[in-house]
Amino acid sequence: MTVAERGTGRDGRPTLEQVAARAGVGRGTVSRVINGSPRVSDRTRAAVQQAIADLGYVPHRAARALAANRTDAIALVVPEPEERLAEPFFGGIIRGVSAELADTDIQLLLTLIRTPRERERFTQYATSQRVDGVLLISVHGDDPLPDQLAEAGIPAVMTGRRTAEEQVPYVDCDNVGGAQLAVEHLLGRGRAMVATITGPADMYVAQCRLDGYRAAIRAAGREVDEGLIARGNFTEESAYLAMHELVRRRPRLDAVFCASDLMAVGARRALRELGRSVPDDVALVGFEDSALARHMDPPLTSVNQPTQAMGRAMTRALLEEIGDSDPDLPRLVLPTELVRRASS
Repeated sequence: MTVAERGTGRDGRPTLEQVAARAGVGRGTVSRVINGSPRVSDRTRAAVQQAIADLGYVPHRAARALAANRTDAIALVVPEPEERLAEPFFGGIIRGVSAELADTDIQLLLTLIRTPRERERFTQYATSQRVDGVLLISVHGDDPLPDQLAEAGIPAVMTGRRTAEEQVPYVDCDNVGGAQLAVEHLLGRGRAMVATITGPADMYVAQCRLDGYRAAIRAAGREVDEGLIARGNFTEESAYLAMHELVRRRPRLDAVFCASDLMAVGARRALRELGRSVPDDVALVGFEDSALARHMDPPLTSVNQPTQAMGRAMTRALLEEIGDSDPDLPRLVLPTELVRRASS
């Protein structure tokens, strides 16, 4: 830390202590405001910012990072092939993360991990103090990386969970409740045979959306027909194939809940090939409420998943974990809601 940031100010610049005294707060509070910590009230933040403006204080970024043993960089890790970054879910999360970092000096490093070797290489990179923390998106159930980061003492926050007993901090949405809303809507529209195309079995998010489907069917007093359940992997092509399989198994199905909007696109394509009209012959509902949903023909009923809010929340949580020796580690589940459109 420079002499100017300690409090003597021999070069004539205002010091951190002078800002704290003018704002009527402690030195640590000023540091938290400068570093973008959410653990400061709006009133206190405004007082500190006014003191900074009045005194003309300019934080010495390099000195701050050195004194705190920080790099002012965080990694955004996606354990998926690069083509999946074009999907709406990832775009929404990344926009939220970027928006939360916009007023900070922190650099965001995007890392794709597709193989065990790439995971090992990233772990070595992270543990050699190249980043201050890690954001993890789309983590599969058997992925050891979150635990490896925790064991190394590297702050990390995930979007979603690997299991119901997840120990690594996370921000998720109500996947079970959202799926229930979707299926209850289809049943309420008088649909007699409601199918679902769910995600991969090794992802907790897919399990939760399938659990919501099953719960809604049972709550309506019906038996769950396993022949109306098909697996996808959250891609358009997987749902296209799954939709063909569902119609082959149950030709009289009249509604489908897809566990993502992108899979609803694939299902819609298959239904067209099969001569089934949406929604007259088959009602269709997705999950995410992305731009895809609004632009489909007909526009897609979808469960709103607040992806940008999730990205912002996980970023705030990670910054708090980085900047606080005793942070409140988040296990946050955001609400979902159904947005009704012409597809159902």
